[in-house]
Amino acid sequence: METSDLLKKVRKIEIKTRGLSRNIFAGEYHSAFKGRGMAFSEVREYQFGDDVRNIDWNVTARYNKPFIKVFEEERELTVMLMIDVSGSRDFGTSEKLKKNVITEIGAILSFSAISNNDKIGVIFFSDKIEKFIPPQKGRTHTLRIIRELIEFKPESKQTDIAQALQYLTNVMKRRVTTFVISDFMDNNPELEKAFRIANSKHDVVGLQIYDERETELPSIGMVKFKDAESGEYLWVDSSSRKVRDAYQKWWNEYRSKFDIMMKRSGVDYVGINTSEDYVKSLVSLFKKREQ
Repeated sequence: METSDLLKKVRKIEIKTRGLSRNIFAGEYHSAFKGRGMAFSEVREYQFGDDVRNIDWNVTARYNKPFIKVFEEERELTVMLMIDVSGSRDFGTSEKLKKNVITEIGAILSFSAISNNDKIGVIFFSDKIEKFIPPQKGRTHTLRIIRELIEFKPESKQTDIAQALQYLTNVMKRRVTTFVISDFMDNNPELEKAFRIANSKHDVVGLQIYDERETELPSIGMVKFKDAESGEYLWVDSSSRKVRDAYQKWWNEYRSKFDIMMKRSGVDYVGINTSEDYVKSLVSLFKKREQ
């Protein structure tokens, strides 16, 4: 992609997401996320029932009467995007591929972070850590992230989310709000444990991107499928009711197991269909977390 074309695309994404950022995150952006620190704000005179552990002894000694430190929620967040760049993101049967939706959601979260004066960073992962961009503030940094979202070419097409979550816990020493944006097509038995450990240290949110053709198979005769990650091919008779029922049963079981795993891990998540309005899904998730 030429630089001029890339900049045009970045500007289009920014224009499109600027209004969405204000509408979605103006109120919910901070209030939807747990684990924020408490920052010292001011002092006031001691009142009956106050926690004596919050007494400011320096001010108390100066005025010969007890004063209490008043704390308020620290508004600044550090946000990490964990972007799945494995081969399965190239799938799509509607107007957008899964990777297009991932890019737009990543752009929304990036511009929202900068508008709230928060730090934003990214981990691109497949079955290994493809690239790590440490969290920083500023428009230039945000535009760099969006350029990477658009242009990044992974070395591997496989998936290992557990390894990426372990990397997050190792590299980020302070608590961060983390969005894992993936289709979560990963059969690693250690995934639930990795989510549970990561969410105990950070505030982890899952955004599951899927295509409607992953939920059910249309009757269109013999179809040649290719596994985007392994490269293997398979012929499927989609005109067979038995085959279509088995396909839909697999999807329902997969979603049920995934839902149970996320609940046991304490991780909030939302499923986002590539053919639907992801803004509504994000708003629904944030309102749920706020409650």
